[in-house]
Amino acid sequence: MNYCIENEFLKVVISDKGAELQSIVGKKTATEYLWQGDEKYWAGRAPIMFPICGRLIDGKYTYEGKEYEMVLHGFARFQTFDVIAKTEDAITFELRDNEETRACYPFSFLFRVTFSLEGATLKNTFYVENENEKDLPFSVGGHPGFNVPFGEGESFDDYYLEFACAKSTSIIHTSDNGFFYAGYDDPYPLEDGKIIRLSHELLNNHGMFFTGMCNRVSLKSTKNEKVLTVHFEDMTHLGLWHKPESDAPYVCIEPWHGIPATDGKVDDLATKNEMIHLAKGESFSNYLDITITE
Repeated sequence: MNYCIENEFLKVVISDKGAELQSIVGKKTATEYLWQGDEKYWAGRAPIMFPICGRLIDGKYTYEGKEYEMVLHGFARFQTFDVIAKTEDAITFELRDNEETRACYPFSFLFRVTFSLEGATLKNTFYVENENEKDLPFSVGGHPGFNVPFGEGESFDDYYLEFACAKSTSIIHTSDNGFFYAGYDDPYPLEDGKIIRLSHELLNNHGMFFTGMCNRVSLKSTKNEKVLTVHFEDMTHLGLWHKPESDAPYVCIEPWHGIPATDGKVDDLATKNEMIHLAKGESFSNYLDITITE
């Protein structure tokens, strides 16, 4: 089921399946900013990643000597969330462990996803609580896709990403198939310390994944004044992706607190890279915000 929240600036639609965004419309120009899931390129729109980000080797991991299977980016995107609070401009979804989740992830948890509007900003907050006697290891992240171009009369190459601050950004190297962490990073100098110019060729090898980056990045065009800004707090990595070797008219801007499995290694969940660990009764929250300037 789809739910709508809105204010004078934005109208946003979210599905209870996966608590996944379905639409972000700027009211001033009636522009749809969210990718609408054309199966020719990618059927998703903005899946939420939990309790892992990325792929596992052979789709498997171990924990306390037992082997488990887990789908790409985790199971949350396939689960139906409960709506526990709803107002005109905010909604909170909740997922708890169930028989299906415990078969692939042997933990009790509370996972809440809140969307709220503050002016022209859509705030997307993640909240996780450990309901086990033992540690809860997990990753969480966002995978929103955005239309590029925003409207007619422009091309993908007219767009660029601009970080709000200059930092010593590194790119993480992936396996030959682009799916797994190769185990090392390299510096990635940005134009003027802040800019990445978009092209389809840039994203041919299953995207790009950065670490050490500024936590605010804007999607801009050389031919219009609209700006889409993603602000993310305390995320370890940022992915840029669209369907490889295609002319896909979108880009995913993906803040992750996590990383794919290391190439050639079946992860032990207790020691997997970049996992968050909560002790009994502890909680964790993080967010990504999407601001539209028209």
